[in-house]
Amino acid sequence: MLSDGALRMLVLLHFNTLGFSPVQLAWLFLLYEVAGIVTNLGAGWLAARFGLAATLYGGLALQIGALVALAQLDPGWGIGASVAFVMTVQGVSGVAKDLAKMSAKSAVKLLAPTGEGGLFRWVAALTGSKNAVKGLGFFLGAVLLGAVGFRGAVWGMAAVLAAILIAVVLFLPAGLPGRIKSSEAWSGWRSKDARVNRLSLARMFLFGARDVWFVVGIPVYFDAVLSDGTPAGARAAFFLVGGFMAAWIVGYGAVQAAAPRLLGARSQPEAAMVTKAIRWAGLLVPIPFALAAAAWIAGGPAPWLTLTLVAGLLLFGFVFAVNSSVHSYLILAFGSAERITRDVGFYYMANAAGRLIGTLLSGLSYQLGGLPLCLATAGVMAAASWIAARRLAAG
Repeated sequence: MLSDGALRMLVLLHFNTLGFSPVQLAWLFLLYEVAGIVTNLGAGWLAARFGLAATLYGGLALQIGALVALAQLDPGWGIGASVAFVMTVQGVSGVAKDLAKMSAKSAVKLLAPTGEGGLFRWVAALTGSKNAVKGLGFFLGAVLLGAVGFRGAVWGMAAVLAAILIAVVLFLPAGLPGRIKSSEAWSGWRSKDARVNRLSLARMFLFGARDVWFVVGIPVYFDAVLSDGTPAGARAAFFLVGGFMAAWIVGYGAVQAAAPRLLGARSQPEAAMVTKAIRWAGLLVPIPFALAAAAWIAGGPAPWLTLTLVAGLLLFGFVFAVNSSVHSYLILAFGSAERITRDVGFYYMANAAGRLIGTLLSGLSYQLGGLPLCLATAGVMAAASWIAARRLAAG
């Protein structure tokens, strides 16, 4: 997750300095999200047949390969060739990330203690720490880009991941579960439980609401506001933009980890958690609309708007993190142990579909209507997530 966050920030800031438009920047991440959709469907099936250790090893190995490939990028290539190459490498990176994430999340269902909110606490701790590490990756990517350049940063991350893979192979406990039904057909990708499918739909729109502003809109806006056009100014903007994105993700992860305590979920029944999922989804809706209105009133960059955006997006992150944590608990609570890798895979397929939609709309809305349209689109996606979450009450 550290390298995943760092790579994302490296690519975004590097190609933004090369003059790529918001839509072109969004294209760089589209195959990454498409790969996530396909991977999460296939990964559940692979883990059910071959075990979670195999998918974990595969994810780490693919990420190393993606980084080595990205180091071969030639600055002399044209925009079309560069976009196609980086899209392909990002696609491989998306496969790697989702293989590793699905393996870890599925293992929690099989290893976590039951009773006294044990499952929620374990899920919250894993998800929170994962996102905190990814947030540090955003900052690391910006720092490495300013300190050693694009190629040096990529080679450095590949070397560190290779050492991690060797350590995992040597020290991962034998018998990690996950090979549950080796004869299960590929066609069983969609859950038979309507609750899993409804939760997945709410998850899709939730992450679309985040990525509409997160992927292109806000980083490009902040980079334009903070950079003075000089090389030194560009490097300073890298650090500041990367620092904010990192702080947002780290804070998001910290709130996720604390969600069981915040919600008092130690001994609450599943039905009560469904009610909380609906309530918190509704609380998210007005935030991006309010920020969109502020951006429209400002009419362009302004100090008060920047401060409002920072405060508003931190509030968005808090409410979003609680939503995400409750979702992560509910998917494991709803899913059956017999097909947990398939249910988790389908759920994260919906997660990746939301990121794909959000990524495309991020570049498109920012280019067509600037920051106000970008944030208003996030509000529409948040409203769709709330509507989908309300269907969970139907049982």
